[in-house]
Amino acid sequence: MSAQPQQQDQALTRQQIRPILIGLMVAMFPGALDSTIMGPAMPTIGRELGDVANLPWIVTAYLLVSTAATPLYGKLSDIHGRRIMLLIAIATFALGSVACALAPTMITLALARALQAVGGGGLVSLAMTIVGDIVPPRERPKYQIYTSIMWTLSSLLGPILGGYFAERWHWSVIFWINLPLCLAAWLMTDSKLKRLPRHERPHKLDFIGAGLLVVGSVLVQLVLSWGGTHYPWGSPVILGLVAASALFIALLVWRLHVAEEPLISYSLLSNSVVFYGTCAVGMTMAIFIGLMIYVPVYFETILGISATYSGLSLLPLTVCTTIGALIAGRGMARLDRYKFIPLTGLLIGAAALLPMFFWPMGLSIVTIEILLGIVATGIGAVFPVTTVSVQNSVGKHELGTATALITFLRNLGAAGGVAIFGTIVLSGSGASPELGKVSVALGGADYADHFRWIFLVGAIGFFIAFLILLKMEERPLAARLQTRGFK
Repeated sequence: MSAQPQQQDQALTRQQIRPILIGLMVAMFPGALDSTIMGPAMPTIGRELGDVANLPWIVTAYLLVSTAATPLYGKLSDIHGRRIMLLIAIATFALGSVACALAPTMITLALARALQAVGGGGLVSLAMTIVGDIVPPRERPKYQIYTSIMWTLSSLLGPILGGYFAERWHWSVIFWINLPLCLAAWLMTDSKLKRLPRHERPHKLDFIGAGLLVVGSVLVQLVLSWGGTHYPWGSPVILGLVAASALFIALLVWRLHVAEEPLISYSLLSNSVVFYGTCAVGMTMAIFIGLMIYVPVYFETILGISATYSGLSLLPLTVCTTIGALIAGRGMARLDRYKFIPLTGLLIGAAALLPMFFWPMGLSIVTIEILLGIVATGIGAVFPVTTVSVQNSVGKHELGTATALITFLRNLGAAGGVAIFGTIVLSGSGASPELGKVSVALGGADYADHFRWIFLVGAIGFFIAFLILLKMEERPLAARLQTRGFK
């Protein structure tokens, strides 16, 4: 079946691109902020709703649904266009936020969070896709500063705002604040996105494949979230979830072979850049989120630092990740051998984790913070290179699906990182990962020898990501947007 673009691609000027990018960052911001603002408010939410036992579901429900929804947004944007799908995501996220703010019980709050996640699953991936629509691959890394600033602001402001709103005002404010943000995102993107080049083509959404993908990804995330924490890895619950997830994944693979128009095309699945790029970013994200969750625990339980400072210990991880992304983005725009920067960053990051493995209590706080900064710089260098490489390797009509696939693997990697690091830290301690009980159950010096292994696992993970990224083909970056038909 042949198709032609609905309108000819036209290169936008920098003056036209800049306001579109700012609008996209405003659209991404509520979803990014949501991942950091909830933590400090959770104890207050559990106390005021009188249901601490089900509190983890307000996080789990969001992660499960948003991750499962991400690939669907990519496919739907390839069918119906980026603008309409982004506006739907913004509206759904706002509607879910209202439902969360008005929720009278923990169960209804968890359900409202699932609705909110239906919108949140599209905010980040669609914004990244639209950047790919308007900026040529060779120029795309130069605009990384917009995304980096947005993620840094959400990482820094989220914990502060979450704690302040819950303590001084009311926990529902963390959801009400999304309404002006979503309104601003709508107003800043609606008219500007009408300038976008159109790449959609007649498609049919494979509903059976979509259902199998959603169920399978939810089951995999439950395994990663519950295994070793809520239930032992060998428990009937986890083994049953593993068997069910394997069954649905097998059915999904079968469906991709027999469907007339599969949810993920063969050209995408057989693209080596897509395969190695998404695997590398998933592995890197697993280590990054694992460190983000458990480094404060390390500071508080092993080094005896106060809870306030243990939270500030994340600053090197958040700030230097942005620095690494900027360095790699600028280098990618100038170098033909652009993998050199993230490959070097991964090796140096792995080496920086080893001193904390060998001397978990023998290093000064300043030294540890410097090492964490080095680690984060290496992590940040991976994200722009993998994203731009994957987008550069696919046709315009598959850009949404490919970009959503990156976000999907990043989310799965994050869930896997929390599960693996949590199993290492909590194994044999009797600690619960909920509501900060970890630091109460773990003993300082006696537990240091056990805790140190997360740094070794992190170093090994970086080396695996290095080997994966090494195999990703380094294709020349296109210097201009495609103006011809679809590939």
